[in-house]
Amino acid sequence: MKLSIRHSTEYRYSEQVLHSTQYLRLTPRPSARQRILHWHLDMPEPASEASDGFGNILHVLTLDQPHEAIHLTATGEVEIDGEDREDDDTRISPLVYCRYSPFTRPDSLLHELARSHQRTAGTLTNLEGLSETILSRMPFTPGITDVSSTAAEAYRLRKGVCQDHTHVFLSCCRALGIPARYVSGYLYSDDSEHVASHAWAEVWFDERWHTFDVTNQTRRPRRHLKLAVGFDYLDACPVRGVRYGGGVESLRAAALVRQTGTGDQ
Repeated sequence: MKLSIRHSTEYRYSEQVLHSTQYLRLTPRPSARQRILHWHLDMPEPASEASDGFGNILHVLTLDQPHEAIHLTATGEVEIDGEDREDDDTRISPLVYCRYSPFTRPDSLLHELARSHQRTAGTLTNLEGLSETILSRMPFTPGITDVSSTAAEAYRLRKGVCQDHTHVFLSCCRALGIPARYVSGYLYSDDSEHVASHAWAEVWFDERWHTFDVTNQTRRPRRHLKLAVGFDYLDACPVRGVRYGGGVESLRAAALVRQTGTGDQ
């Protein structure tokens, strides 16, 4: 399947920003299941490119001149292989993903949820059950949580979005000693009302990564385009930055994913 992506981000400020630095994880990395046909970032100034500690492609955009807005646009086309086969990334040990992060530290309720799915055999099957339980107890509900909500907070609310589902799933996996990481990216859907920006999890088992999309209850990433990975949202979010000045900030972001070619579906 070939997917065309257009992701626009606009920051506006009530006062002039004197200086800002934006960290952009808006460029997908080629892998066994995604081939980058072309990709372009439209930014107000040239940015430096590097690889972060998780192996993500990172652009650092620094604006030294006063500004009242920042416009960012990512466009490209990627060919997706729908099989659940991720590259074995040897740059960082999968065991580091057993570590809790601020967003995934479990409370007593999450420890209880994890223990209820702890068995001695059939780990992936057990995790499928965990994924089903999370979605049944936390129906997809926009507007209840925000990007600062932790797994424990979202689970107590019993509602959330893909970020929350993923954080809760990661928290439970790590409580069970299973390496699991956060994935940010895009999801193609036939439903034009569906939000194209998406988050899911990957679990390290039997010497490779396995996809777990809790929100859509799928383990086959046939319509998923991966942007970045990390311990949680903060490590993998498409845009994150700091600024000096600016007053009140407003954000508008929109992602459009279209199918441009047939293939494995």
